[in-house]
Amino acid sequence: MLRAPGLLLAACAAIPCVALAQPGGLRPLNDSALSDVRGRDGVSFDLNGYSMSGDLRVTYTRPDGASIWAANPSASRSDSAVPFSDPYRFDILRSNSGLADVAQFSLPANANGEQKWQFAYDFGVNADGISRDGGAVVVSDLALYGGGWQFTTPRTQDGLALGVALRMEIGQWALRPNGRANTVGQMALDNIRIGATDENGNFTGQPWVIADVARQPAVVNAQADENGPHLHIGIGLPDTQYGSGQAASGGIEIGKISFTAPSGNVDLGSSRIGNIQINYLDIKFRQ
Repeated sequence: MLRAPGLLLAACAAIPCVALAQPGGLRPLNDSALSDVRGRDGVSFDLNGYSMSGDLRVTYTRPDGASIWAANPSASRSDSAVPFSDPYRFDILRSNSGLADVAQFSLPANANGEQKWQFAYDFGVNADGISRDGGAVVVSDLALYGGGWQFTTPRTQDGLALGVALRMEIGQWALRPNGRANTVGQMALDNIRIGATDENGNFTGQPWVIADVARQPAVVNAQADENGPHLHIGIGLPDTQYGSGQAASGGIEIGKISFTAPSGNVDLGSSRIGNIQINYLDIKFRQ
């Protein structure tokens, strides 16, 4: 559903006297009134009943010929009770602080947890003369609760500036070396939770703001030095000019870590990190 309130402004400009005032009648809009009308650029869409599968294959090959690949992806999403009641959104946000405009992709709030995703894909490697089918990754009952991504231009360098906010629950993430339909030999993480936490390490029910394009932007770009080019991924220090000087707190909880073997299951129990703050991150990938 494309929303373009700016069309009303265009119509009023072309026909100055056509403006709806109140049920009793019409009145013309003067320049002052027209200047208060602001349109927004954006699109909303729903994915009720979405599913996909195919034989797509993506391969990354190093200069020395070694490669890693992922193939045969599948994905599906359960339906909401009321279609289009909680859509995804993509908006262009105008900055009021002198920064560049921001493209923002917002996830549904999904308050009732009805929207759940199922994912799977196969993967493998080819290196040192050995071609190895690594098996499959299978993700069950992934529910996203609000948050999303922001995209804009960096303030001080080339590349892409990012913002990320995430609240997520996963029923199970499984690595299956014998294929997606075979659970023998799998490593599984069950009941995963990721989200914002308070000072006591308790989940707040809100997305964890890992990066924000104004207050603490992430950046992805290519850099070169005396050792050659490399991919750079980073998150800057919090900027007090646009908010708190403290990084947002988040938590990760895993309800169960287990391995499945022919001789029996191995249960390693649960794991939890109550408070995570990313104050600064700088990662460089070299060839």
